[in-house]
Amino acid sequence: MLGCVLALLPATWMHATASERVRVVADAPAAPVGIVFGAGLREGRPSPYLAHRLDAAAELYRAGRIRVVLVTGDNSTTDYDEPDAMRGYLTARGVPGGRIVSDYAGFDTWDSCARAKRIFGVDRALLISQGFHIRRALALCEAAGLDAYGVSVTERRDVTWWYGGVRELAAAGKAALDATVRPDPHFLGPQERGVTQALGS
Repeated sequence: MLGCVLALLPATWMHATASERVRVVADAPAAPVGIVFGAGLREGRPSPYLAHRLDAAAELYRAGRIRVVLVTGDNSTTDYDEPDAMRGYLTARGVPGGRIVSDYAGFDTWDSCARAKRIFGVDRALLISQGFHIRRALALCEAAGLDAYGVSVTERRDVTWWYGGVRELAAAGKAALDATVRPDPHFLGPQERGVTQALGS
């Protein structure tokens, strides 16, 4: 019983930390930047779950809730490029390329949050993801120093949704450790002015 309680503590921490800041697209507050986290590609195109996140970002942009979209994902190999696939998807849906900034080293949620703050200078943002992930993203971005609200993208509860929910129980432990230790991202690199320039354009 003690083991079960300890195992659930990180997930409980995430819900307590982040639940009050979760919104849906219709009632999301305005923020300068929307951050879309990578969620896999299929044959070089965004997976259905990633496409739904990007659809929400495009809707928020058209509604004037966000002015710039930061797409953050994995580009660790030459034949796998989440940020460019995300950019292409957004531009095809009317988001100007000059309003999209790419983070090619968002290898996990902590790296994406830490780099948004430390590399791209984001202070306030809307985080866009599915409900099973958004609280972890909010808790980690808060630990990284961002003032953020989360936009929960609605999904039907299929096998992928249930898998994501179970995976979050395991990921919560790493998230709690990252929020406590606050390690450097896998790749830090120099500061980039892409977000600042896009906001000023």
